[in-house]
Amino acid sequence: MKLVYVFDAYCGWSHGFSATLHEVVARHPGLPVEVVSGGLFTGSRRVPIREFGYVQGANAKIAELTGAEFGAAYEELIADGSFVMDSAAAARGVAALRQAAPDRAVELATALQHAFYVDGQSLSETATYRQLAKAAGLDADAVAAAFEGPEAPAAAADDFRRAAELGVTGFPTLLAVDGDSVTPLAYGHGTADEIDERFAALRTP
Repeated sequence: MKLVYVFDAYCGWSHGFSATLHEVVARHPGLPVEVVSGGLFTGSRRVPIREFGYVQGANAKIAELTGAEFGAAYEELIADGSFVMDSAAAARGVAALRQAAPDRAVELATALQHAFYVDGQSLSETATYRQLAKAAGLDADAVAAAFEGPEAPAAAADDFRRAAELGVTGFPTLLAVDGDSVTPLAYGHGTADEIDERFAALRTP
């Protein structure tokens, strides 16, 4: 049995789910967690943020429901509407960080979202990953090289494919996976207690 967390680094609801995810992981320290990037803003959806008129309203709802922070630097970054959220670039970054510290994937994925939604850093810039790697005590040069390297696009595509194979259509989604059995524990949002109830039901004979 393991948990599989499918999220998109540019998804506000995934950012809002970060605290719950950390609580769930803390309650089950021996349980493996696989972190998978989804492709929310790719292809025709890779456009300036002004094209998504719902973003500010959605963020307000997310903050109200989950207590998630949306920082002043983030608001400044998106203020003129020209910023482009590129989920493929973010997925390359998640893969680079995950490669550097596989057992810290949850910590690093949520730190990446904090870098965007609080600190206003682009997830398409190598400098963002260097800074995150240094803060986490990782080899910043190795992480930057993995983010920029020729294998990075394939790593992102592999994540998108994995998400599709799991049947995930929205983010965040938390799954319990046991062999071929895949059970949703949370979609969009949820509390650690709610997730634990569902998880406990799976383990009850």
